[in-house]
Amino acid sequence: MNHTTRVHLPVSVVATPQSAELCSTAMATNRRLRDLLLLAAALLLSASTSSAADFQYCNKGRRYPVKVSGVEIVPDPVVRGQPASFKISASTDKSITKGKLVVDVTYFIFHVHSETHDFCSGTPCPASGEFVLASEQTLPSFTPPGSYSLQMKLLGENNEELTCISFGFSIGFIAPVAII
Repeated sequence: MNHTTRVHLPVSVVATPQSAELCSTAMATNRRLRDLLLLAAALLLSASTSSAADFQYCNKGRRYPVKVSGVEIVPDPVVRGQPASFKISASTDKSITKGKLVVDVTYFIFHVHSETHDFCSGTPCPASGEFVLASEQTLPSFTPPGSYSLQMKLLGENNEELTCISFGFSIGFIAPVAII
């Protein structure tokens, strides 16, 4: 017959000034690390939801009557199956009473999409001074992820090219996941 005897010995922990200081330093370091991680996460989330895209004029030497000051894409990268907005800030000294927007999209070297819109259906006409061209699109969930290029031309009343820009945008590699 096996008998196990357990002996309980009293254990005492003595806090010394050095151990208290070490514990306090470790807790402060953990708080700083946590705060830095929260700040980094907030910066990553804000950077990934909106972006001012770099753009180029189609003909760098041409003086277009409509000057583009910025392109904003929300969210960036674009998420398949969810709405994405493209906003182009522009200005002109002309009075635009009629026109059309011509949009062409390429994926690598392949032309994948074209659309034409009446300028005055999205922007109050006559337009002059500063204005914003805005478009919201929901890309199908089967849209291939990767880098795309968009070219946008604004044509005036007699098909005069008022401006032409191109910019890149990305469609995310991760498909949205429903949380139930």
